[in-house]
Amino acid sequence: MEEKLTTVTNPVAEHKKSSTKDLKRVLGRGDLMSIAVGQIIGAGIFALAGTAIGMTGKSVNIAFMVAALLVVLMSLTQIVVSGTVRMRGGFYTAGALLVGKRFAGFYTIIFIVTNVSIAMYALSFADYFLALVPGLSSKLIAAVVLTIFYLANLFGVKEAARVQNLMVLAMAIALTIFIVYGMPQIQPGYFSGADFMPAGMMGIFTAAALLTFATGGANVIVNLGAEAKNPTKDIPFVIILSTVSVAIIYALMSTVAAGVLPVSQVANQPLTVVALEILPYPLYVFFIVGGAMFALSTTLNATLGWVTKPVLQASIDGWLPKKLGAINDRFKTPHVLLTIFFIIGLLPIITGWDVSGIASFALILNNVLWLIIALATVRLPKVLPDMWEKSKFKTSKTNLWIISLVATGSNAFQVYLLFQEITKPLVIGNIVLFILASLYAVWRDKSGKVDMEISYEEA
Repeated sequence: MEEKLTTVTNPVAEHKKSSTKDLKRVLGRGDLMSIAVGQIIGAGIFALAGTAIGMTGKSVNIAFMVAALLVVLMSLTQIVVSGTVRMRGGFYTAGALLVGKRFAGFYTIIFIVTNVSIAMYALSFADYFLALVPGLSSKLIAAVVLTIFYLANLFGVKEAARVQNLMVLAMAIALTIFIVYGMPQIQPGYFSGADFMPAGMMGIFTAAALLTFATGGANVIVNLGAEAKNPTKDIPFVIILSTVSVAIIYALMSTVAAGVLPVSQVANQPLTVVALEILPYPLYVFFIVGGAMFALSTTLNATLGWVTKPVLQASIDGWLPKKLGAINDRFKTPHVLLTIFFIIGLLPIITGWDVSGIASFALILNNVLWLIIALATVRLPKVLPDMWEKSKFKTSKTNLWIISLVATGSNAFQVYLLFQEITKPLVIGNIVLFILASLYAVWRDKSGKVDMEISYEEA
């Protein structure tokens, strides 16, 4: 897996096939911010806030801010690399560049398996919808919402971004209403008493580790490097700002969640319990729609936007059949891959197949991939000396090692926590998938079908 990426596409054949250079560079900083916020804010906050209150009481707001810090630390190397070079294949390109050619093939398989859980967002949306409008078919609702966002992304990333912007705006209003109505109803003495830091600092750190799942997600915009107008400027800025901004919102929401009703009533309960207590019913309905349902919608829409890009580059490079990498002439979207991911999301909805188990164990290997890339970031000055000299993140070799080790350690800690939560069969599943993905990368490379184009460039 340490083989250096040296193969360059034959220039004669290059114009005959698709390239990520063909994607439209239309995403500005605001679009990326909207995508990142929509990716971060999902169903997690509505469920995990109550769980975190059960772990650390009223100091849950501190835990959210600590979680944001942990997420930024995990993303340090991603910020440095994406701030140095445009990577048209996102993390796939980063892996190929920093780790090696065969790692790109290994990454491709793990990435695809990790993202078979698209259906979960649509099904969770249907659950919230049925809570307000009972009696309809959850499968029908999930299929419709998945189709809507599939079509939005099929017609172009800019069009999908416009939809995302509107939903994020509505979501921001819904969450703000929860905070504004709830703050005046917080009971006196919030920062004192037995319910504040009941488990001490260890309780805060334990809750924060859990809450990284609610505050993480902004780094997926690295996969939109091919479509960003100014990726080296905007992507690092957005990763940090969106993570911190959402964490502040979460901290305020969790203060309301822990401060209005007794902790014993809200611990391990969803946010909707407090929302029903503090909001007039019409606003409660808006909170469910604009908050919970739009949180899932923005995550689904964002996922369909970025999930195809690493696989697109992998297809172009030959790790998968090159026909999968076709790009629509009119909309400049990877319509074949987008349709495949749409079908992958639709099948569990229609059949009732539970993909949550696959998502759980694949999440570990996804973090392992980030861990490997984080450690390999120390090679950046060597593999891209000219771009590194121009990078605003250029630093000494010692500082780069520190950044790399901090990010690697943070990701390793996350992997450790994930392993504590899964069963022995899922641990075995991770090992088997790791081996199979490694064997596939070796086999495909030796087959002679891999012809990797240079998918990074100065920006």
